[in-house]
Amino acid sequence: MAKIVRIGCGAGFWGDSPEGPAQLVRSGGIDYLVMDYLAEITMSILARMKAKKPDLGYATDFITMVMKPLAKDIAEKKIRVVTNAGGVNPDACRDALLAVFRETGVDLRVAVVRGDDLSAFAGAYRAAGTMEMFSGAPMPEKLASVNAYLGAFPIAAALDDGADVVIIGRVVDSAVVLGPLIHEFGWKPGDYDLLSAGSLAGHVVECGTQVTGGIFTDWRETAAGWNDMGFPIAECAADGSFITTKPTGTGGLVSTATVAEQIVYEVGDPRRYVLPDVTADWSAVRLEQIGPDRVKVSGAKGRAPTDSYKVSATYADGYGAQVTMMIVGREAKARAEATARAILARCERLMRAAGFDGFSDTSVEVLGSEASYGPRARTGQTREVVLKIAVRHADKDALGIFGREIFPSATSMTQSITGFAGGRPEPQPIVRLFSFLAPKADHQVSYEAGGRTHAVAPYLPNEPEADLAPERPGETAPGGGSLATVPLIALAHGRSGDKGDIGNVGVLARRAEYLPWIRRSATPEAVGSYFAHFVKGPVERFEWPGLNGLNFMLHQGLGGGGIASLRHDPQGKALAQIMMDFPIEVPAVWLAAGGAMAGWDEDAH
Repeated sequence: MAKIVRIGCGAGFWGDSPEGPAQLVRSGGIDYLVMDYLAEITMSILARMKAKKPDLGYATDFITMVMKPLAKDIAEKKIRVVTNAGGVNPDACRDALLAVFRETGVDLRVAVVRGDDLSAFAGAYRAAGTMEMFSGAPMPEKLASVNAYLGAFPIAAALDDGADVVIIGRVVDSAVVLGPLIHEFGWKPGDYDLLSAGSLAGHVVECGTQVTGGIFTDWRETAAGWNDMGFPIAECAADGSFITTKPTGTGGLVSTATVAEQIVYEVGDPRRYVLPDVTADWSAVRLEQIGPDRVKVSGAKGRAPTDSYKVSATYADGYGAQVTMMIVGREAKARAEATARAILARCERLMRAAGFDGFSDTSVEVLGSEASYGPRARTGQTREVVLKIAVRHADKDALGIFGREIFPSATSMTQSITGFAGGRPEPQPIVRLFSFLAPKADHQVSYEAGGRTHAVAPYLPNEPEADLAPERPGETAPGGGSLATVPLIALAHGRSGDKGDIGNVGVLARRAEYLPWIRRSATPEAVGSYFAHFVKGPVERFEWPGLNGLNFMLHQGLGGGGIASLRHDPQGKALAQIMMDFPIEVPAVWLAAGGAMAGWDEDAH
C-alpha cells in the first residue's frame, strides 16, 4: 500500500481554539500536528513583548494551552509537531517547552530553526537604499521587527535529524506542512511540481477550519456544526496529491466548494505564487469529491524559486484610538454622522488650543447602515446603528484629548447615545508593514538540536526565471438578446482576504457556463468602480481555469491594511460578501421555467 502522511493543522492564528490540537491529537489519527500562529500584526506584538521582557516574544498559547495538556498523548502516539510559535524568540519558546516536558515527564527532542530575524542587517539595507517593494517608499529609520519568510528545507533537515518538535520563527505559512513532506518522501529542491503540491497542501490547511466549512459563502450548509468544527487533515501521497478531510463526527463540511474557497484565499496570480522553495502554479488545480468530507486535490505545478527571500518589517507610525457607541431611533444614521462630525471638530479645536496639530487621519463608519457598501447601501432609514470613530495622530498625548471628549457626547449631542464599548479608548501604537526582498545568499539559516547547530544552505537555481506567457483570456459571453440582472451570489461563491494593503477577492462560478457571463460584467474597471469608496489603486483580474474562477486584486484597498488601517474591516474579510451583490447580466431565459437558474431565490442566500 502506498505511503500516506496525515498532517493535521490545529491553529490558523494566535488565539485559535485549543480544542483544535486536542481534537486532532485524540481523534484525528495524524502523523504530524502543525500550527500556524503568525501574521505581520502578530510579529509586531511579539517584538513589543520581547522588548519589555526578554524571555517572551513567542506564542505562549502553544506552551500553556497545547503542549502542556497534550504532551503525553503526543509522545505516546508518536505524533511529531511543527509550528511557527517561536515568533521573534524561538529559543525562549524552546526553553519553555522543555520545562513543560520536564514537568510532565515527557522526553521529546526539540529543534529550533534560526535565520529569519534580519534586524541586525537593517542598517545595511537602509544604507543601500532599499525601497518598499509595493509602494517604493524608503526604509524607515527605526524598525520594530525585520523577518524573512524562510522555506521548508530547514524544517525537513531538523526532522531528518530526529526532531520530534520543530519550532520556527517566521516562515511562509505553508512550510509547516511542506517540511514534513520533504522529510517523509525525500523530495529534492529541484522537484518543483512536488514542492508546489506540498505547498498547496499547506495553504489549504494552514488557516484551520476555514477549509472545513468555516466562513463558507453558503453558510446554511455548515451552521449546524459551528459549535464543534472539525479541524483539517491533509492525507498526502508521494506524487503530491492529497485528500482534505476532518475527524469523523465533527462539525463543518469538506466539499469541493469549501476547499476551492480556501485555495483562492490571499493568493494573487495563481500562475505565479512566489514561495521560498518554489514558484507555484495552481491555476490548473483539480478538485474531486471522493466521499463525504473527503476532497482530492491534484494538478499543482511549479517552477524554480527566486534567489530572494521576501522580508516583512514593521515600524511604528504614530498612535491610533477608536470608540464605538450605539444610536437608536429615527434618522439614526444622520444623527450618528452629525455626532461624529461634532466630536472630531471639538477634539481638533481642543487639541490645537493645547498646542497639537489636528488628526493625521480619521475614519467614521456607521455600522448597521451598510457603510461597507458605500453609495450602494440600502438601509439609509435604519433606526439602530453603531457609530465607529477611529483617529490617528503622531502624539499619544493628543489622543488623550480624544479619549476624554468622547463621553460628553452622551449629554451634549444627539438623544439615545448609549453602549460605549470598552470605556475610554487608550491610544495604541500604529504599526505599518514594510516589505522588501533580501538575497538568499546573504543570510545563513540553521537549525539547532541537542546543543548542536547545523547550517542549511539555500537552494539557488542556476536557471534564470522563465518569462511567464501572457495569460490566456477566458471566454466572455457576447451579450445580446433579452438580459436580466442577478446578484453575483446567484452565480458564484467566493472568499476574500488581504496581502498588506491589497484586498484579494476570489470568485468561483457555481457552474462552468456561468463564468463567461461573470467575466463579461465583472471587468476590472467595473469592480474598481463598485469598490471605489474603498479602493484607491488599480484592480487586477486573474483567470483561475482549474477552479472555474477569477481572482481580483484590489490595490490600496484596505486603508493601509492590518493594524495600520483605521477601518472596521482592515483585513478585507467582508469584501467577498460585498462582492456577492455585484450585478451580473445573464440571459433572461435562464430565469424562466426550465432555465439554468430556474427557481433562483434571493432570500435563500
